[in-house]
Amino acid sequence: MSTILGISAFFHDSAASIIKDGEIIAAAQEERFSRKKHDERFPVNAINYVLSEAKVRLNDVEKVVFFEKPFLKFERLLETYMAFAPRGLKSFSLAMPIWLREKLFQKKYLFDLLNKIDKNFKDIEKIKFSEHHFSHAASAFYPSPFDEAVILTLDGVGEWATTTLALGKNNKIEMIKEIHFPHSLGLLYSAFTYYTGFKVNSGEYKVMGLAPYGKPIYKEKITKHLIDIKKDGSFRLNMDYFNYATGLTMTNKKFARLFGQPERKPDKDLLTQFHMDIASSIQAVTEDIVLKLTKSISEEYKIKNLCLAGGVALNCVANGKILQKNFFENIWIQPAAGDAGGSLGAALGYWYHDQGNKREVVKNDSMKGAYLGPKYENETIEKELIELKAKYKKLDDSKLISTVAEKLADQKTVGWFQGRMEFGPRALGSRSILADPKSEKMQKELNIKIKFRESFRPFAPSVLSDQVGKWFELNKESPYMLLVSKIKKNLRIPMTLEQENLFGIEKLNIKRSTVPAITHVDYTARIQTVHKETNEKYYNLINKFFELSGCPILVNTSFNIRGEPIVCTIKDAFKCFMGTNLDVLVCENILLLKEDQDKSIIKNYQSEFELD
Repeated sequence: MSTILGISAFFHDSAASIIKDGEIIAAAQEERFSRKKHDERFPVNAINYVLSEAKVRLNDVEKVVFFEKPFLKFERLLETYMAFAPRGLKSFSLAMPIWLREKLFQKKYLFDLLNKIDKNFKDIEKIKFSEHHFSHAASAFYPSPFDEAVILTLDGVGEWATTTLALGKNNKIEMIKEIHFPHSLGLLYSAFTYYTGFKVNSGEYKVMGLAPYGKPIYKEKITKHLIDIKKDGSFRLNMDYFNYATGLTMTNKKFARLFGQPERKPDKDLLTQFHMDIASSIQAVTEDIVLKLTKSISEEYKIKNLCLAGGVALNCVANGKILQKNFFENIWIQPAAGDAGGSLGAALGYWYHDQGNKREVVKNDSMKGAYLGPKYENETIEKELIELKAKYKKLDDSKLISTVAEKLADQKTVGWFQGRMEFGPRALGSRSILADPKSEKMQKELNIKIKFRESFRPFAPSVLSDQVGKWFELNKESPYMLLVSKIKKNLRIPMTLEQENLFGIEKLNIKRSTVPAITHVDYTARIQTVHKETNEKYYNLINKFFELSGCPILVNTSFNIRGEPIVCTIKDAFKCFMGTNLDVLVCENILLLKEDQDKSIIKNYQSEFELD
């Protein structure tokens, strides 16, 4: 049996994945183990985990495939600095020592790190390199249910490419077209993330969540001055306004002058209507580019299936717009669409494309619902909870489901820790915080009292897969929470003219539907369809809540506080439970109620994590 280990590291969201004869066995981000959000370091913990899940030692692995080619990246850096010289000298002098010490000779550097994990790992030729965008494309196509598809990858930058089009057929992927650095939709979006005061490579989803509070009044200014968009969706940026190619910031003074305000300092400046309008404008430009690209691709190649990967593929609002347009019959998006998923694509690409192994298309889900992380048995959980001085009850499945559903119907908040941890940035019912979507106060309460995050942030619904069409304007499955759709019209509550004229954030307190906790200000929701085949326990819980409340939906947000990675272990879960206003914690068959716990254990642990 052939085992291949894939690794992504050294930029952000380091991860490891392992496959056996093409079957995905395990995958996890390093941040979950290290507790450092978006951890970019060599994923030693994630590697050890996936090896243990696959029941192999590192020395027994046939190949270790890194997700990009460092020499090509170094070439891009040098050429960029040469092109922009003498600008960027400070950035150049900061970058070069690391490249010369570690990254340029990455094969030897990786070998030494791997040798520390297993002293018997002595064959440096086992280490192979994939290309960044090929890894993304492979992560999207090979797990998809398609024999043939066009693959669109949009991100910040790999080695040179920022946007690529590839064709996948059977076990081969052919890279067809590329847009090169510094022209990047991902970096354009990140520039606006930086400008609105959020953290680059972390806060982009906040810009997306903020956009519906504003109006796209700066869209024309962006398309006139910052980016030239062609009819087919290809584009070029005007680098006079950006600093990311050679500087230490994303935007420059000319960018700030164009919009009339300096970049927002999050520790000093409040969010205003200006920032909401800026967010709305860049979101509108992004959607415009993505729709132009997908339309031209569908017309040129006449292939009915589309696969998406790269960080921009996590823009679920844009994904929902592609779906609405019906350019393609089917769309499949890699749930770990960012760099973490590159580890999986690197391994799959080597197995199928490089080695030419036969590909059997799995029609339901070869990603196994993205439940590819560690799982804990009841005995282990009990042992850990005893050490943590927790008070708990152990219940059988039926009693547990009915008890938790009753608590949710009583508007209690629940930390739900079940089965294997999710791979990718979304909690999908394994490491989730759950609540009643019918509650008018729940959105605000979850944000402020449990997540400790900005009040404008929306929450996602988990809905029974066979009920989605009755509640949302969506006729497709969305198991990975990567599609946005509107609430059905008959469930909406129209806003009055007076309410429409309120300042953006003030619209939060207005009930907009019969499920207000998951209804964003524009009547949309980021939907997860829940399937009995991939997560039976979660499906049964929602179904029981449906019986009690008449609503087949639960609020589902990731089990963590702001700035913290999603919980991985029982200790992480208990710490979050005790450090927040969560009412209930469920770990497999074990139920904990906040009221039963020793209050002296409660402690504020927000300060342990840097804000995202």
